[in-house]
Amino acid sequence: MIRVTRRYPFAASHRLHAPSLTDEDNSRIFGKCNNPFGHGHNYVLEVSVRGPVDRQTGVAIPLGELDGLVKTVVLDAYDHRNLNEEIPAFRDGLVPTTENVAVEISQRLRGAWPEGFPKLEKIRIAETDRNIFEMDERDHEGQ
Repeated sequence: MIRVTRRYPFAASHRLHAPSLTDEDNSRIFGKCNNPFGHGHNYVLEVSVRGPVDRQTGVAIPLGELDGLVKTVVLDAYDHRNLNEEIPAFRDGLVPTTENVAVEISQRLRGAWPEGFPKLEKIRIAETDRNIFEMDERDHEGQ
């Protein structure tokens, strides 16, 4: 088995604000990320798959097919978007923290994952050089 990881940059803006909390609590919890005008990030999404190396082709996954899937399912929806306004889950009140962005992207990928592709193993999102979030897809096996 081999793990293959691809990186996909995308830019998006958001405001961290929970409508169920007071303005004071939102400010205390989210700090400058609660700015009413929002702010943006240059995210880097990493998608890792794990599978055997095909004896004939020498690859575990055709990278062009993985790139196409990620573009269609994630990048077309997220890149250069206002997450609060343009992603349904966040528009409906879910706070667009990078933790929640990772969950949403994971759900999108799992829902569109083609039969025969190696297993989706992990997604990782770098929001900044200091803030990196990982979601191990093995936690969802059998769901």
